[in-house]
Amino acid sequence: MQVKQLEAVLGIPLFEHMGRHIHLTEAGRAVLDVGQAIQHQLDNLEHTLADIQGLKGGTLIVSAASTASVFAARLLALFGTMHPDVKISLNVVNRETLLRHLDDNSIDLALMGQPPENCHLLAQAFMENPLVVIAATDHALAGEKDIPVERLLEEPLIGREHGSGTRGALEKFFAEHGYTFQAAMEMNKNEAIKHAVEAGLGLGVVSLHTVRAEIASGQLCVLDFQGFPLKRQWYLVQREGKRLSPAASTFAQLVLQEADQLQVYM
Repeated sequence: MQVKQLEAVLGIPLFEHMGRHIHLTEAGRAVLDVGQAIQHQLDNLEHTLADIQGLKGGTLIVSAASTASVFAARLLALFGTMHPDVKISLNVVNRETLLRHLDDNSIDLALMGQPPENCHLLAQAFMENPLVVIAATDHALAGEKDIPVERLLEEPLIGREHGSGTRGALEKFFAEHGYTFQAAMEMNKNEAIKHAVEAGLGLGVVSLHTVRAEIASGQLCVLDFQGFPLKRQWYLVQREGKRLSPAASTFAQLVLQEADQLQVYM
């Protein structure tokens, strides 16, 4: 009955009867070839899905804010060591681009500072993100303790661009103290801010995670201003309602469980 239904759908005979034997027609052989190819593809799909489920395949696409690039790379390297068959892609972008990636659902997860509210995002804090004031090691304020906030207003400040999380936190801090933040220079990369500060062009406010190497090498120092470091958090973010792949789900667990331990070594 199924063969007859298939012939009716295709509008052409697939079998012919010769005595007691049944033979495929030319159309029947063509249908058989395609059917076998489809079955082969289904078998491959079954194996592929089994591999993905067991993290022997699949992909993981993560976007990270530029300030999170150092530990994001380390987390992904750790994940890659544990699951070498998963294809990993990391996009290091600014906040605006990162939010666009989340909005168009082109990534699995994002690592960023405080996400905006009312954007249909699910965010989980996983690690502290202290913002500190940095200066060249020969700066006049280097080594001073408990420096008043007002003294910060007397120095040229090199800040991130409008819309960045760091810029927003700094503007909020100044507003809480009754001042308006005025940047002497604006830059869209933390590396550029560090180079400018080291060259003596002013003070900068950056995530402590981005300057550990420069502090350890003596290229930069952290100034002890009142109210600093500014306490912020890093967040693991995904679209609300998104169904994570096994690879993305496993990476999310790794971030939430291991990031604080990783911070010790950064």
